[in-house]
Amino acid sequence: MSPFTTRVLDLTTGSRETVTDLTSACADFLHEAAAGRDGLLNVFVPHATAGVAVLETGAGSDDDLLATLRDLLPADDRWRHRHGTPGHGRDHVLPALVAPHATLPVVGGELALGTWQSVCLVDTNVDNPRRQVRLSFLG
Repeated sequence: MSPFTTRVLDLTTGSRETVTDLTSACADFLHEAAAGRDGLLNVFVPHATAGVAVLETGAGSDDDLLATLRDLLPADDRWRHRHGTPGHGRDHVLPALVAPHATLPVVGGELALGTWQSVCLVDTNVDNPRRQVRLSFLG
């Protein structure tokens, strides 16, 4: 068995800012890839306008994150990067604040997350609803 396994998820995020929970997709991948082993899961978004966050979802934190990003990175005409919808330049700054990757511990084939932690795709780019997320397990 190879110590390194990869899967690409194809997602549609829609036409609005989103925080998409990837935790169950990560768990499904690890069920096959890790097969009960310890190691690391790397989650990578190969896009210049999206990121990966580990945060609580469903209790308002995901909406709070999007609100904070709107405050920090307003969708207005201040950005030098000016193609796409108005304010799209902010989407290209997002990965500097919400990294396009996360590396997470895997113990016994399962993500070793805290009680309320979820792995999420953060996407503020309303111009590109098609996203890929690369999951890689290193045992």
